[in-house]
Amino acid sequence: MTIIDIHGHVSAPTELYAYKAGLLSHRGAHGRGGVTFTDDEIREALNAPAKSFGNVSHMTHLNEAGIDLQLISPRPYQAMHSEQPAKIVQWFTEETNNTIAAVCRVEPDRFRGVAGLPQSMDLNPKQWMDELRRCVTEFGFVGALLDTDPYEGVKTPPPLDDKFWYPVWEALCELDVPALIHSAGCRPPARESYSVHFIQEETLAVLALIQSKVFNDFPDLKIVVSHGGGAVPYQKGRFYPGAFRNGTTFEDQMRKLYYDTCLYTQDSIELLIKTVGADRCLYGSEKPGTGSNMNPQTGHWIDDIHLLINDIDWLSDDERKAILEDNARSLYRL
Repeated sequence: MTIIDIHGHVSAPTELYAYKAGLLSHRGAHGRGGVTFTDDEIREALNAPAKSFGNVSHMTHLNEAGIDLQLISPRPYQAMHSEQPAKIVQWFTEETNNTIAAVCRVEPDRFRGVAGLPQSMDLNPKQWMDELRRCVTEFGFVGALLDTDPYEGVKTPPPLDDKFWYPVWEALCELDVPALIHSAGCRPPARESYSVHFIQEETLAVLALIQSKVFNDFPDLKIVVSHGGGAVPYQKGRFYPGAFRNGTTFEDQMRKLYYDTCLYTQDSIELLIKTVGADRCLYGSEKPGTGSNMNPQTGHWIDDIHLLINDIDWLSDDERKAILEDNARSLYRL
């Protein structure tokens, strides 16, 4: 069985983030510029131990977890969607996607690209989609990373059932690629950390989409929600009455979407699978990332999610294979 991880982020040479620092310092006054890497520099970034990842490299994390193929997107907290002017958001997004494409070219058997979008609110969603079309048609990227709060906590964006987002849904259906919902940074003076912001945005996204007409208008739309759907599986009973009044069940509504398994405890993953079904869950680890710290109680990495899935004794072999491989192959056309 092949293990496919649909939730990974790029490990890039430091020059990419030096480029970002330059854009932020001159706000575009010195022109677009750009970054280029040799194949050896890309391999070095993938194989260099990183302090923030437990002093282990990206490739070592994948190898130890038995991850055969990982879909990689921009690191969300680096996205800077709320920065101005809009052109620096666009330029950095394009350079990040170019970097992802280079990683996929150097390691074609291990990675596929998921495009970041230049989600400045000074641009319109149709303009965001030009970058997705470039990545899909030129680089063969298999999906998009969608930030539901491009303001990064500073203002309130339209909810996902608003017509504002319809150009996004149209392009995703046109290109036949899924979007992975994953918010970006969260700027001061926000009350929450960016990790909490992720969960809040995923919760709002699930509820907005499944209780709307979006899937009536876009029946071919494919949406995956990061981190197991935020808080929704835990709070599902609160939404039972509304679903019953509409002649359905809340679980059936939730099955309009897909969910990754990027949850760091077995009981959380079990609740997700029991709520939406194994056919709606895709293996995601975000490895290496937030969970790449050793759990002293188990001696394993916190983001060793494959071990948690393997320990669910009530899963059938077919269900386990669907989560670890088959659902991703089908949804992302791998």
